Amino acid sequence: MAHGEALNSSMTKTLTTIIIWFALHLVCSPSFAAQQNDPMAFDDYPLTDELDLPNWFNLSFLDLQDSLDEAMQAGKRGLIIYFGRKDCAYCKALLEGNWGSKDIRDYTIEHFHVIAIDVRGQRTVTDFDGKTYTEKEFSARMRTDFTPSLLFYDRKGQLALRLPGYRPIYQFRAALEYVADAHYYKEPFRHYLARAEEALSFGQEELNEHDAFMSPPYNLDRSKTPGNSPLAVFFEHPRCHACDILHGGPMSNPEVGTNLHNMDVVQINTASNTQVITPAGKKTTARQWADDLELNFAPTIIFFDPEGKEILRIESVVRLYRLNNVLVYVLGKGYEKYPTFQIWRDQLNR
Repeated sequence: MAHGEALNSSMTKTLTTIIIWFALHLVCSPSFAAQQNDPMAFDDYPLTDELDLPNWFNLSFLDLQDSLDEAMQAGKRGLIIYFGRKDCAYCKALLEGNWGSKDIRDYTIEHFHVIAIDVRGQRTVTDFDGKTYTEKEFSARMRTDFTPSLLFYDRKGQLALRLPGYRPIYQFRAALEYVADAHYYKEPFRHYLARAEEALSFGQEELNEHDAFMSPPYNLDRSKTPGNSPLAVFFEHPRCHACDILHGGPMSNPEVGTNLHNMDVVQINTASNTQVITPAGKKTTARQWADDLELNFAPTIIFFDPEGKEILRIESVVRLYRLNNVLVYVLGKGYEKYPTFQIWRDQLNR
């Protein structure tokens, strides 16, 4: 068998494993039967009890090259850096939900070392290039606007995948296998994941509506004439369960609605070829724009300033507390003073 055929066969087997695993997990879960306690529908207000890290996480002096070397000596396929905070509800969903699954936990331990960085911490981190930072400085440098964020490094110390924010359990399993089996050499994660999602997609057949969404045509060009308000672009598609959860919860909140009405807000169907002029003035289609932006989660919300420069993106599950804070951050131009949303939030809560 030729190398290309062998690789494609391996990828097919991996995706088949993910599809079967997810189907069994979904059908057997109480939330599937009753549509209650959906793992994406949690309260994201800051925790009152601090989170403890799993005892199987690897102890580290936060010298990243040393940590990678230790992982290689142990026969692992890569290093995962977990960026979190002790009061983070999304971190709890990852640690106790996703990594609470024995199958996922065992797979992670078999193929990776995992080290933790506190985004508010002051321990010294030595990057692969030998430069040193505090945990807080390094987190800002790596643009960890949202916790948890995961960086996956391969055997050579190259960044193979970035996962910002909390992802549903089956996407997380796919991410682990994507890196462990080195599929990043073959294709972007969004293409790899799309095939599994195509087989498993469920949810409403139509896009969710909201009265803040502007009607087409979508001329979002801000390259020549700045807008009067920031711009929020919702990238969604039909049969998107996470989109349904967003609209059924946070998007129905009156305060969120008020904040959205103080912005220009557009919903883009990433499964369509609807014509779009981007904030940079480029003519394209909805599908192509999403591909150019390398989006691998729906819904993704990208915020642009009045000049059309991207401020930040929410590319993960988002609930009410986080969404409302992001809207306040954008409307109040907190990004002009603070390099990341995370730092702005810490200053706000002092």
